[in-house]
Amino acid sequence: MHTPAPPNRRCCFTSSVCALFLCLLLLPPRICFAGDPYVFFDWTVSYLTASPLGVKQQVIGINGQFPGPILNVTTNWNVVVNVKNHLDEPLLLTWNGIQQRKNSWQDGVLGTNCPIPAGWNWTYQFQVKDQIGSFFYFPSLSFQRAAGGYGGIIVNNREVIAVPFGLPDGDINLFVGDWYTKSHKDLREDIEDGKNLQVPDGILMNGFGPYRYDEALVQDGITYQIISVEPGKTYRFRVHNVGISTSLNFRIQNHNLLLVETEGSYTVQQNYTNMDIHVGQSYSFLVTMDQNASSDYYIVASPRDVNLSTWNKASGVAILHYSNSQGPASGPLPDPPNAYDTFFSMNQARSIRSNVSAGAARPNPQGSFKYGEITVTDVYVITNRPAEMIDGKWLTTLNGISYLQPSTPLKLAHEYSVPGVYKLDFPNKMMNRPSKMDTSLINGTFKGFTEIIFQNNDTTVQSYHMDGYAFFVVGMDYGVWTENSRGTYNKWDGVARSTIQVFPGAWTAVLVYLDNAGIWNLRAQNLDSWYLGQEVYVSVVNPEVDKGEYGLPDNTIYCGLLSPLQKDQAQRYKFSAASSVSRESKRILVALILVAVCGMVLSR
Repeated sequence: MHTPAPPNRRCCFTSSVCALFLCLLLLPPRICFAGDPYVFFDWTVSYLTASPLGVKQQVIGINGQFPGPILNVTTNWNVVVNVKNHLDEPLLLTWNGIQQRKNSWQDGVLGTNCPIPAGWNWTYQFQVKDQIGSFFYFPSLSFQRAAGGYGGIIVNNREVIAVPFGLPDGDINLFVGDWYTKSHKDLREDIEDGKNLQVPDGILMNGFGPYRYDEALVQDGITYQIISVEPGKTYRFRVHNVGISTSLNFRIQNHNLLLVETEGSYTVQQNYTNMDIHVGQSYSFLVTMDQNASSDYYIVASPRDVNLSTWNKASGVAILHYSNSQGPASGPLPDPPNAYDTFFSMNQARSIRSNVSAGAARPNPQGSFKYGEITVTDVYVITNRPAEMIDGKWLTTLNGISYLQPSTPLKLAHEYSVPGVYKLDFPNKMMNRPSKMDTSLINGTFKGFTEIIFQNNDTTVQSYHMDGYAFFVVGMDYGVWTENSRGTYNKWDGVARSTIQVFPGAWTAVLVYLDNAGIWNLRAQNLDSWYLGQEVYVSVVNPEVDKGEYGLPDNTIYCGLLSPLQKDQAQRYKFSAASSVSRESKRILVALILVAVCGMVLSR
């Protein structure tokens, strides 16, 4: 099964002349001579009606698709995505794992962007600079990810960069995640009222419910995913946990999973029979169709680290169908890991190592420094706790602080020197004081190494993600982290990724090199923890004038204390060309005309 060309891609320019004209129209001249291609997408985000678990409900789709289209690009390409918000509430899309080098304006979270109001559109422009691998996007506001709105990002290598494995015969994206038949609006109200998320109603695969492997658990008539393959061929499975809060174990009946990449890093190639994939994580496996196809095979995503006595819902099950299959899949699902083996997941996570002999997105050798030999500039021990009552609200905290979202995005406040919006005083450890709400940021040291230890004092697995970076995962263990824990660190080939799990009653340590100027979100990927305040921003300011960092976009939306800067705000509805973005709109319109002209010329 090959990944189709992404829908609504308007053009990809190979003619240097056409590309140059378009660049001059779309972006400042200082970045128009790199020769990197442009791709354009038009996305309409709207509600759709679907019945993934047999119950009709409202989901969030893009261009009528649930999940949304695949953003299939090549490293260093410039990506332009025009997003039209047809929802009934504000929207932002964030690009999970895309580093947005020197361009946090395009990050799509409330610390850097004003939301796109209902009935408006906004155009993202960013470069997938020096990256390869498997990522995904999703809506970052108001619990909307619980309703969908997500899709895949594939960043391919350039031909001049070697890949450490043979070219697969096909590329298959799988979006797995827990799912509720309650609307995202009802779910967020429950969370605000202090109610814990209940057991999910099921596990979806690519927006579909489970195959009816058990008549008692799965009702008749549910549409399920079928992956069609050819015997003897090898396929790259890109698997993303896009759910709310449930860790999942992924496996394919009778087939090995050869791990080759996670969130942009090539890994040491190892075979696994199954892989725990935690919320917000992405993996690539090579799977060879080496079975005799006496029947179809199960593809399974089942919950991990849950109370099995309360889990009476169906696992996510799709079907792997060989073209020469002799019949349907039947019998029990392949066994998951022992649910009571608390060290299985941690030992598996520790076994994921960086392929230090492989290149990456750049032709220069990787590893210009060895992180085991560097000097750490700052250390943050970031401790979480279960939700607690603070000033009459149920909130979650990091180091005793629940993030208070200001009405003015941090990046805009910094750009316009607006006082009083935030403070650079986030504590580097838990303080002996009552928990509070605050807009407190980590004051990062530009081009310094920061050591972050996540200490999980909650009762469930938590995932943490950092925008703008990939960090080195150097250690994890049960218990409380101490200075002596550094003696257990992997100082040679810890994998670099952007989302890491922290087991309950345990810690995970990462190292990150803060060379990407901007204001970057560090958050819980578990949606309930994030929504209630488990996030902080890291301010990374280049003390020198950095001409390479992108300036304020022409199409900036203003809100909060800077709302008066938004022109023609009252008339801006149904995608009207307000003067605040008219220059951008005109440039894109002219660019599209050039696209057509260039296309005719190049086709001759």
